[in-house]
Amino acid sequence: MTAKHFYDWQTVGGTDDVMRLVDCLERADIPWCAIGGVAVNHWAAEPMVTQDVDFVVAIDTVDRAVSILTEAGFLSERFQWSINFKGRSKVSLQLSTEEFYRDFPARAVAADVHGILLRVASLEDTLKGKIKAWSDSARRQSKRIKDLGDIARLIEFHPHLWASLTDNLKQQIERPN
Repeated sequence: MTAKHFYDWQTVGGTDDVMRLVDCLERADIPWCAIGGVAVNHWAAEPMVTQDVDFVVAIDTVDRAVSILTEAGFLSERFQWSINFKGRSKVSLQLSTEEFYRDFPARAVAADVHGILLRVASLEDTLKGKIKAWSDSARRQSKRIKDLGDIARLIEFHPHLWASLTDNLKQQIERPN
């Protein structure tokens, strides 16, 4: 079973939704990138399946991206810090509108995640995003624990990032050899 088939099986058809998202944004020439767990999967040694695809677009293209994705058949729902899209699968596509991620698309890199070609946040931006998420005390404990695990996965595979961690995180994560 290929990585793409496994992801599709785990997400009940999510490969198609993610590929439609990528196609829509690329055809419209919208600067964008995946963040969160999808980006971690690119940068870490062992990918984990996630049913959320968090992504950002250049701030001046948010409305155009929403329009294009809606025209492509995705249902959208607006929240304070995101616009969530639902296609035909279990995958939730979450467009972050937080200012923090504004410059991430400019530093994005091409990636193959679960056999799907897309753009992901740079390694440093991926770590910064995970640290921000972990630091948010309003997030559910289970989400923060996953964020901590994602940070550990990044540090294990990229030990030079240890210097980027806060003292609090250094107490939570073992220093890589």
